[in-house]
Amino acid sequence: MDLQQMRYVVAVAETRNFTRAAERCFVVQSSLSHRIAGLERELGVKLFARSSRRVELTPAGAAFVAGARECLAAAERAAADAAAATGVVRGRLAVGVIVTAAAVDVPELLQRYHAQHPAVHVALRSGRSDELAAAVRNGDLDIAFLGMPESERPSGVECLVLAHDEHVLVVPAGHRLAGVSQVTLREIAEETFVDFVSGTPARAQSDQAFAVAGLVRDVAYEAGVVELITQLIARGLGIALLPSAFIRPRATDDPELALVPVVDGPHRIEYLAWSRFNPSPAARAMLDILEVGPPKAGVAGSNPAGGTAR
Repeated sequence: MDLQQMRYVVAVAETRNFTRAAERCFVVQSSLSHRIAGLERELGVKLFARSSRRVELTPAGAAFVAGARECLAAAERAAADAAAATGVVRGRLAVGVIVTAAAVDVPELLQRYHAQHPAVHVALRSGRSDELAAAVRNGDLDIAFLGMPESERPSGVECLVLAHDEHVLVVPAGHRLAGVSQVTLREIAEETFVDFVSGTPARAQSDQAFAVAGLVRDVAYEAGVVELITQLIARGLGIALLPSAFIRPRATDDPELALVPVVDGPHRIEYLAWSRFNPSPAARAMLDILEVGPPKAGVAGSNPAGGTAR
């Protein structure tokens, strides 16, 4: 048994197709199939159930893939640690980011990181803050940029406060409130709203603000991306509360949208989150670029740098 066989098995498990797995591994299908068949003979079990149309893991295959992924990750980490001992940063860096991140210019940050550490393979994924924080805790992500209501904080991870922000009201340019100096939640509670999907931290920021004010609103349209939210607003279908640092630069160039300050509106905190457990050389290199110092021993969710990362 060797690491290449493990890579082949994991590729077939993820693609459920021998041809696509061979393409992913840059090998001809006959060679991949031959190596997997040899591994099955060595183990004395079938890893895959095959038919002319389907490929599925057997129970033995599922058990093997779980261990194989751990072995491959350990081998990758060992190679990265060895390279780091000579001053070379390599390996993989998995980054998570919310779609409304504004405290850090993530594309610029990744460009700068790649220029300094070209041997690192960077993987970026967007998502909701609670899912990204869980991925950091589970080791699926190295770092993540999150946005949380003031009443919440990422748990089980090291975190650094990047910025505090308040929401603004976003309305279509011809709306009755466009151009007013400010509004309260009570003044807009009867409007039709566009917002993020219920149950997400992005949605909770506004839901909590209305609940604290003792108000109920109608969220008729739910969306997972800001672009759809702003398009619905521009069409006059509703209004929304969005983080000011994110939406203000975009609304400035969009004549179809108008922004209005909200006196008692939602607030959010943007965080940088990373695992407190043995960060990889690639992750440590990113934390160095962000000027984040080492975590305080025994302190969960600390703010080790004591301020905003640059």
